Amino acid sequence: MAADMINWSLLALEPPGWGGVLLAGLMNSIKIALGGYSLGLVLGTGGAFGKLYGGPVLRDLMEVYTTVVRAVPELVLILLLYYAGTDLLNRVSAALGYGSVDISGLAAGIFVIGVVQGAYSTEVLRGAILAVPAGQIEAARAFGMSPLMIMRRVTLPAMLPHALPGLSNLWLICTKDTALLAVVGFSELTLVTRQAAGTTKAYMLFFCAAGVLYLLLTLVSSLIIRVIEARARRGWAAR
Repeated sequence: MAADMINWSLLALEPPGWGGVLLAGLMNSIKIALGGYSLGLVLGTGGAFGKLYGGPVLRDLMEVYTTVVRAVPELVLILLLYYAGTDLLNRVSAALGYGSVDISGLAAGIFVIGVVQGAYSTEVLRGAILAVPAGQIEAARAFGMSPLMIMRRVTLPAMLPHALPGLSNLWLICTKDTALLAVVGFSELTLVTRQAAGTTKAYMLFFCAAGVLYLLLTLVSSLIIRVIEARARRGWAAR
């Protein structure tokens, strides 16, 4: 009987249904997650190599970065980076004579998520690099490979199977962290769900629909991750 009371037409893709709005919010969430995760991987790779092979100053800077980001709640970091970071950028731009800078919500969201992801990626990749047998790197040096070639042809391929479980978890966390951007007004899935529910008063319907969309995103991501892990671990069983 409760099912008969649910107005399923509210999920229609065309107005007055909100289905199209929810899907648009989901796409925005995916865009932020992909961009932020990619930026986090870049920062994490640099941070991991900086911690392991950098000088004392660089190692200390990377340690401060990872410690602070992992210690402060992500919601606080998002508010701090979004508002304080934008204000600082505008002040610097004004000081240089360029006036205020108009930063898109998408770019700001990617930057914020990327900085948070970068700290966690640093530790995941650092542990994966340490798991590479030292003999492989020493053999590459004996063959006369440059440090860059060793990283590209030995370290990165060998560390990948060790890093994938942690990086996979970070991706799933990243997809859910996009919901925190609702507090700064970015139209991702959680914010548009709140708007739809508030307008129609069908809170159960829309929040359950959002939960299903997040679940589907996780299931699809898990399937892709399994394929990547199987490919990266080829030959391990034969060892």
